[in-house]
Amino acid sequence: MLSIGAFAQIGQVTHRMLRHWDAAGLLVPVHVDEFSGYRSYDPAQLERLHRIVALRQLGFGLEDICSILDAGVDAGRIADMLRIRRADVEREQRTASARLIDVERRLHLIEKEHAMSQIEIVSKSLPAVRLAARGAVVAEQPEVAGVVGPLFDAVGDILTSAGVRLDQPIAQYEMTEDGLRILAGYAISSDAPDGVDAVDLPSVPVAICGVHLGSMDRIGESWQAVHAEMIARGFSPSGPCREVYVRAVSDDQQDWVTELQQPVERA
Repeated sequence: MLSIGAFAQIGQVTHRMLRHWDAAGLLVPVHVDEFSGYRSYDPAQLERLHRIVALRQLGFGLEDICSILDAGVDAGRIADMLRIRRADVEREQRTASARLIDVERRLHLIEKEHAMSQIEIVSKSLPAVRLAARGAVVAEQPEVAGVVGPLFDAVGDILTSAGVRLDQPIAQYEMTEDGLRILAGYAISSDAPDGVDAVDLPSVPVAICGVHLGSMDRIGESWQAVHAEMIARGFSPSGPCREVYVRAVSDDQQDWVTELQQPVERA
């Protein structure tokens, strides 16, 4: 027999939680001293305790947990549910980290609002280009970083397997009612192989463009400069913006060269 203190220590739960579960009929001690009220547990009850804690971590209420355990859900099923929950938590953590980065980025943009732009901005026409690409939609800007890279990797793998040389990488971004629509792929001069879409980006008469140097974590500042200059010249966006990765080789992104292209029309 185990005292409530020993049982709580082994199970890594509080005494108060054990008393709560006892009152709810979820985990009743095998013996309660009629004079002192001390609770005693059987070591075999640790199995049920671990299942209760696991199901609580999955978000189930006490009544649901009682029903699940009474129905005889085995350890394998609970383990599968925990693995799914672990994946959800990991995804939530990545999203939260990305949101924090985005908050810091936007704070930096606000602080730099009246600073002089460090990039040269020009207006020019854009030629039509065909991409072998894949697309995705994200709900929020912080999710972009975790989506664009895998899109390019997937397209690149398919093109390489098909014997197609990887030409200019280009991403297009368009804000829609459903979220930010991302298109990522490589310029091609023929049909796209199976597994990717052939997407024709139209020619653009006028676009405001700038070149961003270095890491993607500061690209927001360059986009801010492009859009500020667009407004200053009396233009407004006429279509999705594009990022052309002129050089994107090193892992640390320090030597990356990215051209930012915003199609425009007179406001």
